[in-house]
Amino acid sequence: MSKHIYPLLIAQFLSAFADNAILFTVIALVMQTAQPPSWYIPALQSVFLIAFVLLAPWVGAFADNYAKSRVLIVANLIKAAGAGLLLLNVEPLIAYCLVGVGAALYSPAKYGILPELAGHNGLVKANSWIEGSTILAILTGMVVGAKVADYSITWALIGTVALFLISAATTLFLPVNVSRTPVAGSKVLLFFREVRSFLATPRSRFAVLGASLFWAAAACVRVIIIAWAPLVLMSHNASDIADLTLFLAVGIIVGAAMVPHLIPLEHLRRARIPAYLMALMIIGLSFTNEVWSARAVLLLMGTAGGMFIVPINAALQELGQQSIGSGGAVAMQNFFQNVAMLVSVGSYTFAASLQVGPIAALLGLGGLLFAATFWVVLRLPEAATASNPQ
Repeated sequence: MSKHIYPLLIAQFLSAFADNAILFTVIALVMQTAQPPSWYIPALQSVFLIAFVLLAPWVGAFADNYAKSRVLIVANLIKAAGAGLLLLNVEPLIAYCLVGVGAALYSPAKYGILPELAGHNGLVKANSWIEGSTILAILTGMVVGAKVADYSITWALIGTVALFLISAATTLFLPVNVSRTPVAGSKVLLFFREVRSFLATPRSRFAVLGASLFWAAAACVRVIIIAWAPLVLMSHNASDIADLTLFLAVGIIVGAAMVPHLIPLEHLRRARIPAYLMALMIIGLSFTNEVWSARAVLLLMGTAGGMFIVPINAALQELGQQSIGSGGAVAMQNFFQNVAMLVSVGSYTFAASLQVGPIAALLGLGGLLFAATFWVVLRLPEAATASNPQ
């Protein structure tokens, strides 16, 4: 494993910490508003995600055509600018959308640089470290961010701006490598040609669809919990929501740490088992009505989710590096998974407008995830689990 993985881990931790601190700062800002509209928090989630969908044809090519270490710097500066707009009292939907633009650019560079630093043998382990670092940042960022935001929105925003800038400075220690030369022509047409080419094999389709299912479920669970916790657990501020979500994050760290020994790239099909378990835990959450039982279910849900997404991410990066470029593959993954997240969050928002409660929403989401996983796995031939992507 290259020593350069350590600056990447530090930069990723700081950036992800700030990402989640600013999310819970915005949630605190909204919850402090008298009677915020029921659609507002799902709308915040949506404006963040839409950047991943609209910019997918450009951010992957940008990450592959320029040094990924420098792309990370640009992305962090854009995130810092979005947090700065919140400090200037700009409409949160606009400011948080700009943070989403930075995140959309950051993701393909972050994951795309891993094959350059780790190689085939270390790729699952490097993904495990990155996911562990990310989830550690999520659990600390959301708790600290929520508590600081409940005390002072201004200080919370100043802190996130500073963290984005420090993360940008840390990436200066990463190597400056350019993977590919720019390809002439329309980036949109090129993107969809690459999508068609990449999805030509069963293993690639399984990886893309699997990642989309995971993130669609995760985004929907996060939004549902914001409505479910006050109704069932009587949680009424950002800190209470963050403390609950802490257990989900710890579980993902546990799952990410376990998975290199259980699901190597040569046996990608095994990822279906934790996917089924994650669906069952989502259903189980709907039957809980006490804080500690909810925390236990969220811990198990996170563990299953971590075991599911880490090998999927590693497969996407390796398959992408062998074909359309690792940055392009991650941008394509972001396109599909954020379309899935927009659909899932949008569907829940629509259901909520029809007076469907969060408990029923959890039951429906768990059932849909179980059925969708079964359908996706059914289309992955056993032969496609070998190291050869064909």
